[in-house]
Amino acid sequence: MKRKGIAVFLDRDGTINEDVGYLKEPGDARLLDGAADAIRLLNSHGLKTIIITNQSGVARGYFTEEELQQINRRVLELLEEEGAVVDAIYYCPHHPDDGCECRKPMPGLLRRAASELDIELESSYMVGDKTTDVLAARSVGARGVLMAEDDKRCEDADYVCSSLLEAVTWILKDLEEC
Repeated sequence: MKRKGIAVFLDRDGTINEDVGYLKEPGDARLLDGAADAIRLLNSHGLKTIIITNQSGVARGYFTEEELQQINRRVLELLEEEGAVVDAIYYCPHHPDDGCECRKPMPGLLRRAASELDIELESSYMVGDKTTDVLAARSVGARGVLMAEDDKRCEDADYVCSSLLEAVTWILKDLEEC
């Protein structure tokens, strides 16, 4: 059963799959340890799970949008092989200097997902490995979780952790307290 209006937005590279710089080949996609477990946990609690990812490799000419879609499909396949389901993927193909509204930390992709999937942004969460992920959450009133391997701090983050599974555990506890 879906919890109406609540979503957990997830960055892709460095949050769900290994960050290799620019992931150019579907066959190079590797899930991070515990990522599928974390997404299955979100699924079992009825939370919409949505990937929000900046993919400037398209604008830089490293890969086409079709190749990006193939990579995204491969990430989804890897998750599905472990019983984890993502409801949607939204991506920004623009260069950081383009000034678009969809590149995190701008709110464009989050607002688009909210409109298309009936999401209450103020009740939702964003998990990522960069400060821009947390700032994107803040820009729409959502809670931001920063995954950081070192003891990196982000004053805008609601929570800092070292893995997606730890982030999801915190989110579920936070939802119980609301």
